Amino acid sequence: MRILLTGANGYIGMRLLPVLVEAGHEVTCVVRDVNRFKPSKDLLEKVNIIEFDFLHPENAMQHFNKKQFDVAYYLIHSLGDTATTLKEYELRCAGCFVLVATLTHVKQIIYLGGISNEERLSKHLLARKAVKDVIIRSEIAYTIFEAGVIVGSGSISFEIIRELTEKLPVMIVPLWLNSRCQPIAIRNVINYLHGSLLNEQTYFKTFEIGGPDILTYKDMLLDFAAVRGYKRYVITFPVLFPSLSAHWIYLTTSANFYFAKQLVQSVRNYVICKEFSIRKIIPQELIPYKEAIKLAFKRIEQNMVVSSWTDSASSSLTRLEVNQHIEVPVNGCFIDRKWIEIDKDEIEEVSERFFGIGGEQGWFYADNLWKTRGILDKLLGGVGASRGRRSKVDIEPGDAIDFWRVILADRKNHRLLLYAEMKLPGEAWLEFAIVQNENRSILKQTATFRPMGLMGRAYWFSMLPFHFFIFRNMLKNIAGKK
Repeated sequence: MRILLTGANGYIGMRLLPVLVEAGHEVTCVVRDVNRFKPSKDLLEKVNIIEFDFLHPENAMQHFNKKQFDVAYYLIHSLGDTATTLKEYELRCAGCFVLVATLTHVKQIIYLGGISNEERLSKHLLARKAVKDVIIRSEIAYTIFEAGVIVGSGSISFEIIRELTEKLPVMIVPLWLNSRCQPIAIRNVINYLHGSLLNEQTYFKTFEIGGPDILTYKDMLLDFAAVRGYKRYVITFPVLFPSLSAHWIYLTTSANFYFAKQLVQSVRNYVICKEFSIRKIIPQELIPYKEAIKLAFKRIEQNMVVSSWTDSASSSLTRLEVNQHIEVPVNGCFIDRKWIEIDKDEIEEVSERFFGIGGEQGWFYADNLWKTRGILDKLLGGVGASRGRRSKVDIEPGDAIDFWRVILADRKNHRLLLYAEMKLPGEAWLEFAIVQNENRSILKQTATFRPMGLMGRAYWFSMLPFHFFIFRNMLKNIAGKK
């Protein structure tokens, strides 16, 4: 099936793309800036790319003339810089998209927007509703999904909830955080978007999609804290004005002020499903909110295509290699990146060094400090460093190396990924990889720490002086540049 995927480098687009490729579809991705489109190398080789800005319909004929697609996904969002331009930009993009869909003889349009079944809507939801109206008037078979809060690591709403919960033991919030919503897990959203492909039962229909739980936003904060093991207090205060709340979110999270303002306005609306017909057309097990949080915090984030490999691994692995889809989390993490250039003829030798790390070989620098850390871990009830390693030479995913666990050991691509099993106020990964291009070979060493609450943040900063000289010298020794 020939698919046009707009917004391919957005949060939903990047989750949907590997699923479409894995299913064997011919996917053409439309992005505004090809330099910002960063799927895995394996995926990149299997898709077509068009660099195009839907704010400029005058260029549509140049880019799409004589092309044909069966289905077009409209996943473009948040193009306006201010509330006054938001609706204007959304309408211009949607109009251009319909023009492109007409030029390319699209049989079905699939659009993901926000639940808009109340009379009084925020400017943000009004803009999304306006896009919906443009698509409905296109006379092309459409399938429109409307969702509230999407729960998945990396979604802006989820990350704001995470940051607020992790950073603030006590939160004073506006009374309207008692508004109710129906959060939905990202996996369920992707299943709906994929399951509607040329599904005639979904033609010319709008579906509201949500998970099994109806919660207040206050409930969502407290449930998040419970899943992560935090004790948090949320106090509602009736006189916090929207502008003040937006500034509060802006100052305490990574969201920019404009988005914070949009979010505050939208939170005042109830976003609850009032119709449920999609559940019969595309049946699936809806993931509860707390379970969705746990999935988002899995030790290793995997693209949706990886989860589908459990059903048909033999056929899937011939198209997409597993190592391309194992990624260390980025959001909410502290990261120590170091790199050093090595000679091309040293690649195999350097690779063998880091694949032999731990156990009797040691950690290439300050072994006594590593042993001391293992003793402290044992005293705290952890695994300690006495496990060593199974073999001095062989290494496989699942092996223990002292107080680490091997997640990925990819000799072909010179990549080793370890997960810390020591007692920590958070989660930690250590990765070694050799990256090559025509002119250079780089040994990269990346330590990633995802803190749990304030204790986790204090731990990271207290360890920075040790990280500075331990990680730097360890990298040099592995590279053979003592």
